[in-house]
Amino acid sequence: MILVGENIQILSKVVSAALSAKDAAPLQELATRQAASGVHLIDLNIGPARKHPAETMTWLVDAIQAVVELPLSLDTTNPVAMEAGLAICRCKPLINSASGTRDSKERMLPLAKKHNANVVISVLNDGGIPSDAASRAESIMETIDYATGLGIPVEDIWVDPILMPIGVGQQDILEAVELVKMLPDIAPGVKSIVGLSNVSNGAPRQLRHWLNQVMMVILEEAGLYSAIVDSFDQDLIEVNAGKRPEITSLIAQVMDGESLDISAMSPEERSYYKTARVMLGRELYSPSWLEI
Repeated sequence: MILVGENIQILSKVVSAALSAKDAAPLQELATRQAASGVHLIDLNIGPARKHPAETMTWLVDAIQAVVELPLSLDTTNPVAMEAGLAICRCKPLINSASGTRDSKERMLPLAKKHNANVVISVLNDGGIPSDAASRAESIMETIDYATGLGIPVEDIWVDPILMPIGVGQQDILEAVELVKMLPDIAPGVKSIVGLSNVSNGAPRQLRHWLNQVMMVILEEAGLYSAIVDSFDQDLIEVNAGKRPEITSLIAQVMDGESLDISAMSPEERSYYKTARVMLGRELYSPSWLEI
């Protein structure tokens, strides 16, 4: 699976301070560490960038491209900032992201065509986030049709089914997984991507990595192409690289409904097993799910 490193993002105090001060060193260190971790793209999240959008994005892109050669994912809702960054990317960039809202279709999608960029398109539309897989499919197909009508190749479109935090509702997660499964049939050639850490937002910090890792495996089994991840979760990176096949196999067995002897499992295996059952909606989520 293609991994996009999420660790340069405006909500981080370190990143926010460095951007404000135009201090490249902390950001370049984050970029080089992410590249060394094994991710395939680096996300640059500057948020809405209401002040000096073009200047902020171009400064950041230049700073990061000075130290890494990986493609960049430009993450902003500001079309001015987005275009400024796209114009100076040396590798084919990823627009993160567009959606089915009228404003996004009219202002963000044309930038993908103009700059020959890959583009994340979420299922969000002017009515909000559709509730189930079928309505998300209907929403995304309308936006895909709009995008291809602009001349954007289907292979440059990365669909985001939108992962919600598990604390919001387990069914929402299952609907996102179902849409990933549907995509090859309803939109051949498009890719799929999720913001993986979204699923564990609100969970106790020390438990988030269990949710993120298991969610990644479940989605990969469903056919997911890419995920935006914490580059510094070494266990997650190793699972994705195929270095923990026993964990992937265990989660796949839970997905298939196989009867497993939990008493024969190691403590780590039991944690993956219990987390998989929660993620699949077979047990109710609570912050103490690993203790039950």
